[in-house]
Amino acid sequence: MKGQQADVEHVEMQPPRLYRKVAARLMQEVREGRYPVGARMPAERELAVTMGVSRPVVREALLALEVMGVVEVRIGSGAYVLRQPDEAPSSPAADVTPMELAQARLIFEGEAASLAAANITDEDIAVLRRAIVEMGRHDGSFEDWQAALTDFHMTVARATHNVAVERGVRDLWEMRSRSPECRRMLEEARARNYRYSLEQHVEIAAALEARDPVRARAAVRMHLEGSIEHLLMAIEERAVAEARARVAEMRSRYFSR
Repeated sequence: MKGQQADVEHVEMQPPRLYRKVAARLMQEVREGRYPVGARMPAERELAVTMGVSRPVVREALLALEVMGVVEVRIGSGAYVLRQPDEAPSSPAADVTPMELAQARLIFEGEAASLAAANITDEDIAVLRRAIVEMGRHDGSFEDWQAALTDFHMTVARATHNVAVERGVRDLWEMRSRSPECRRMLEEARARNYRYSLEQHVEIAAALEARDPVRARAAVRMHLEGSIEHLLMAIEERAVAEARARVAEMRSRYFSR
C-alpha cells in the first residue's frame, strides 16, 4: 500500500486537468456572445484545432458544461448553448477528481459498512440483493447500473442508523454523479471491470448479512482499493493516449502536404 499511496500522491500533485481550462475558455466565449443562447457550437474537431488540444479534452470540457447546464449535447448533432454561464446552476462537484473521490470513500465508507453490520435489518439485506441483481443485468444501460450501484451504497449508509454518516455518504455520491471526469472514468471502469465489481458487491452484502463488522469493513476497503488501482491504470492509459493524439496531430501538420 505504501507504493500505491506514493503513486496516488504523485497523481494528485499534477496540474489541473486541461479540460477545465478549455471549459473555462468556452464559458467566457459564451458570455462574450460568440456563441449565443440557442446556437450550435463548433464541432469537436474544430474546437480541438482552435484550442490546440485533443478531441477527448474537448469532449470532457463539453461534458463539464453540460453538467453545469450551460450546453446541451445532442447525439449526432452537436452541442447547443442553453443559457449564459451566470444563469446556470453552480456545480462545485464538477471540480472533484476521481482520485479525490476514491480517497474520500476509502476513508469513509469502510467505517460506515462496519457500523452498518451491527445495525442492518433483513429488509436492508433484501434491498442490497435486489440492487446486485440489477447491477448484473447485461441489457441495462449505464444509468441503470449507476442507479443500482447508488441504491446499494446508500442502503448501506442508511443501515448505519446514523444521520450524519448517511449524509456524508450521500454527499460523496452526489459529487460522484455530477463530476464529468468521474462519470467518464466510471463508464470506462464498468466496461473493463464489470464482473470484478459485481463479485465485490456480492462479498460486501454477504459480510453485512453475516453481521460481521470486521469482514464488512475489509470487503469495502478491498473494493475501493481495487478501484484506486484500476483508476491509476486508467490515468496512465489516458496519458499515453493523449500523448499519441498530440503526436498524431503534429505529424498531420508537418507531413500532410
